[in-house]
Amino acid sequence: MMRAIRPSSVPLVTVDPYFSVWSAADRLTDDYTRHWTGQRHAMTGLVRIDGKVWRFAGKVEPRADRYYTEPSAMEQTGVIVTPLSTVYTFEAGGIELSVRFLSPLLLDDLDVLSRPASYVSFEAKSIDGNEHELSLYYDVTGEWCVDSPKQAVRCESADSGELLALRMSHEQQAYMNRSGDDHRIDWGYFYLAAKRSDSARMYAGSDDLRKRFARGEQLKGEPSDAPAAQVVADASPVMAVVFGSGSVGASPVSHLAVLAYDDVYAVEYFGDRLQAYWRRNGQGAEEMLAAAFAEYDSLRERCAAFDRQLLEDGEKAGGARYADLLALSYRQSIAAHKLVTDTDGALLFLSKECYSNGCMATVDVSYPSIPLYLLYNPALVEGMIRPILKYSQTDAWPFEFAPHDIGQYPIGNGQVYSENAREGQMPVEECGNMLVMAAAVCLAGGNREYIFDHMTLLGEWASYLLEHGLDPENQLCTDDFAGHLARNANLSVKAIMGVASYAILKQLQGEAEESARYRSAAQDMAAKWGELAADGDHTKLAFGQENEGTWSLKYNLIWDVLFGTNLFDRDMIRKEVAWYLKQSNKYGTPLDSRATYTKSDWLVWSAALAEQGSDFTALVEPIWLMLNDTPDRVPFSDWTDTITTRQLNFQHRSVVGGIFMKVLKDKGTMQL
Repeated sequence: MMRAIRPSSVPLVTVDPYFSVWSAADRLTDDYTRHWTGQRHAMTGLVRIDGKVWRFAGKVEPRADRYYTEPSAMEQTGVIVTPLSTVYTFEAGGIELSVRFLSPLLLDDLDVLSRPASYVSFEAKSIDGNEHELSLYYDVTGEWCVDSPKQAVRCESADSGELLALRMSHEQQAYMNRSGDDHRIDWGYFYLAAKRSDSARMYAGSDDLRKRFARGEQLKGEPSDAPAAQVVADASPVMAVVFGSGSVGASPVSHLAVLAYDDVYAVEYFGDRLQAYWRRNGQGAEEMLAAAFAEYDSLRERCAAFDRQLLEDGEKAGGARYADLLALSYRQSIAAHKLVTDTDGALLFLSKECYSNGCMATVDVSYPSIPLYLLYNPALVEGMIRPILKYSQTDAWPFEFAPHDIGQYPIGNGQVYSENAREGQMPVEECGNMLVMAAAVCLAGGNREYIFDHMTLLGEWASYLLEHGLDPENQLCTDDFAGHLARNANLSVKAIMGVASYAILKQLQGEAEESARYRSAAQDMAAKWGELAADGDHTKLAFGQENEGTWSLKYNLIWDVLFGTNLFDRDMIRKEVAWYLKQSNKYGTPLDSRATYTKSDWLVWSAALAEQGSDFTALVEPIWLMLNDTPDRVPFSDWTDTITTRQLNFQHRSVVGGIFMKVLKDKGTMQL
């Protein structure tokens, strides 16, 4: 019997690159919850059962400079991670407590997807046949709305209508005041809200609130009682809600809280400050919170149905462990993006290149992520393509090939990668990526007319690949951590598929003659590739290498299968899959023969080339083992060592959307 996965980190509140908090521990009481960057964004949960207080989340004492006896932790009896929810169960004092974290990231409902509200629900019931008196305390800290705990925050009431709410904010509101990777938001407003009822009470104060609750003392703390501003590291400011459940028996008693973050302005985009998508029609934070509560019951049902269908599809495509990988990938990939509209109202789905260099709308980060979005809403892939096309058509972009990014999150005013030095670019990589993405979004049901409006530019990139793509010069590919490589065989595949993608676009436009010309060119390139790459029972890492035995995962071949273009020899692909199986280590098949590390997204793409389900499973299950065994308790790292299971770098990246490639392949919807 297979055991449940122990995630390397557990998603809790996952909305966007700034509002994303995880548990990096086996039990929710073992550690403080943390922003995906690793900095503490704490929450604490306490429950009083028949007069005795227990912990179910975090800790009471946030500082280590003095002694404090923590309330005993409830026994955590389970944790289940689905694509949209994480559910913990606890037991103590004759009570079972279920705590559900739900981020309703439904890709077919952009209003809900963009809404910066995440649910925390609590359900308690007696499991020993007796009635128990119960009250529940839950808080979140000022750490959530500052970049550094040395900064100060203010807290105020935000009650509205049927809602009790507190909001906390950095004392200085400077929108988009910096860009980079290891940063947290320090503008906008962080909310804790609950329905107004006899059982709910809101408090603003310090961590002393926790101690008072633990000691059975009266809680005090109105926002008006707090100083004008409190330094987070010194005062430990918190927003807390207490639910008085009263007597609890076998029938469950439920409570609901909402955590929300109104960033007011989300990103800067070529000089314009843009607000999040949910604000596009003038909705404010009060209306947003009201809608979140009003729609909770229906959203929970919709999310549960989506979870069931996705996990069913995943298990059918690759088994239960593959379905686990999909569950751990889904929220992470989406939360590495921000959904906004430009000044013309057009959709932008802007990624942050997390734990790398913080680049914004990075092409070679979008490319691996798109299987998830092609499955559920190809308009979001269009929203990835749009900023690159816009930037490429300005005088600020001087090159004849596609750019790498449009800036450094959250400031997208032009590429920052490699300081725009020509030798630091990825010309074949990014041209191929953009053309494949353009064809894929059209085949998946996206807005073809938008793509067709940019065929002149796409044609220039296709011509570039015709001239330079078959046998690439010494340059970087998306795996830039591996360094420059001349005559990269896998990069050549991408160039060929880029040319083939342009042929597809021309066919969709109804230009049969031009389509045939590019398809014929792609066929010729593929035939030459077969000769250059051949190395017996596998293909080479790079053309012309004297030493036999070099190899790499040819993950770009998957588009030849998905598009049905059949440019590459199928027997060669079968041999490749057999070779990858031979090279597999305990925690995966390496990316290539130069090192023992792999990339999980690329490994799934390579495994999806397999014709036998057992081969796919054999190649992908080591990723499950990596997540289960790694001592690096970070959100799903896509770059890990296949022998030691250690994280090389990268976490919380959008590229894990690529884990959905096998589901996309099995849907069979990407061909003309």
